Amino acid sequence: MNEIRLGIIGVGNIGKHHANYLLEGKVRRARLAALCSVVPQELAPYRGRVPHLFEDSDVMLKSGEVDAVVIATPHYQHVTIGIAALEAGLHIMVEKPVAAHKADAERLIQVAKARPKQVFAAMFQLRVEPRYLKLRQLLASGELGEVMRVTWINTDWFRTDAYYASSGWRATWKGEGGGVLINQCLHNLDTLQWLMGMPQTVRAFCHLGRYRNIEVEDTVTAYLEWANGATGTFVSTTAEAPGTNRLEIAGTRGRLVLENDRMLFDRNEVDSAEFNRTSTSGFAKPETWKVEIPFGNATLPHAQLIQAFVDGILDGKAPLVAGEEGMQSIELANAILFSSLVDQTIRLPLDGAAYETKLNELIANSRFQKQVKKAGGDDFEKSFRR
Repeated sequence: MNEIRLGIIGVGNIGKHHANYLLEGKVRRARLAALCSVVPQELAPYRGRVPHLFEDSDVMLKSGEVDAVVIATPHYQHVTIGIAALEAGLHIMVEKPVAAHKADAERLIQVAKARPKQVFAAMFQLRVEPRYLKLRQLLASGELGEVMRVTWINTDWFRTDAYYASSGWRATWKGEGGGVLINQCLHNLDTLQWLMGMPQTVRAFCHLGRYRNIEVEDTVTAYLEWANGATGTFVSTTAEAPGTNRLEIAGTRGRLVLENDRMLFDRNEVDSAEFNRTSTSGFAKPETWKVEIPFGNATLPHAQLIQAFVDGILDGKAPLVAGEEGMQSIELANAILFSSLVDQTIRLPLDGAAYETKLNELIANSRFQKQVKKAGGDDFEKSFRR
């Protein structure tokens, strides 16, 4: 085999984005062989451009027309379709989130582990953005010293009622499994744990439908603690305008701020812990250097992950983000919401079964009536680098 026949299941916003760059030949040794959508009009623009169009994912998976699939459906379908694809002998790339909750992610991972020759990858494109790669390098090199605090104000996610009304599954317990945590800022939660590791404890406060006509969380404030004693806060909402995207990391060697496409590093000449031990003055503090760290933007980040997925299938290389790594962001999102729902501090690892039980209660008790209205076309790609 020297070319992978790719299929995409789900032709909504992100599915169309994948289809378009594949049709433009942006991924080497790959060909878009099939699309699948339960909405026939979503397939219409691709007639004559994509060889095989399906309205049933099971039919696609059993067709013999694809070697691998990109799963870009509503959240709850990721696991059922993912398992069916693996059982059909296919390789899978799963869009975020890999599952609606941790227990479901564990089920998908278990099936994938039993088929080690099939590639299971997850789509977390922020991991190829130079800004986060440089941040990760700085942390790994010790340039920031011992990390003491992380603050991420991640509120540049303004969404209107028209957005939520555009699809029946959006912002419902049954269709999406949550709100801003699992949808808008899941990539940021993945990046946070990729940079810092998973925290040990989470205490959070989430408001359900506080500013939008939805039943799930639209406003979040979480407090996190890591094993080394570092603390953190993560704040997000879809109601704030103008929003903010400011990541601040304070260590004993200085403070780094990523905001407005600039990375600024106030670097201590002397480690603050060492300065504390040796200084004879009660009010002195280390001198600092002010450094701006330049970075560019990734080119077609989604295509980079698909390229690594294809290379993994053909060459045996590891994907950029292994599928099982997709569980960390889901676990963190679930833990934040669960902490608020039960009004308790949650110690990680999260009890996935307990969270699933709570989520099923929310689904069973839901009385929310949603009116679906078609929204106008929007450029959702603007949000990719947050």
